[in-house]
Amino acid sequence: MDFLIQSAYAQGAAPQGGGFSPILIMVAFIALMYFMMIRPQQKRQKEHANLVANLKVGDEVLTTGGILGVITGISDHYAIVKVADNTELKIQKASVASVVPKDTFENA
Repeated sequence: MDFLIQSAYAQGAAPQGGGFSPILIMVAFIALMYFMMIRPQQKRQKEHANLVANLKVGDEVLTTGGILGVITGISDHYAIVKVADNTELKIQKASVASVVPKDTFENA
């Protein structure tokens, strides 16, 4: 019986296939993360940068802090927003969340 055991050790284990399988799974996972998380965030950043670049005097805006007002002045990085009859705030242009439809400020 010993002669059967010796031949089994000599043969060794059969090589396992699928050497590319873990790499393919990793590539698919990275691609999925890109299309589900990174790409939409970059799109939102481009839209916001476009919004900030196109601000002009007279636009009614809503800031990230929830302040609603009308832009009365603009510089490179700042905007002056009129929030009440005699109240103006100097804010960073990047803090503008959206431009709201006209006459929203007067009706609020």
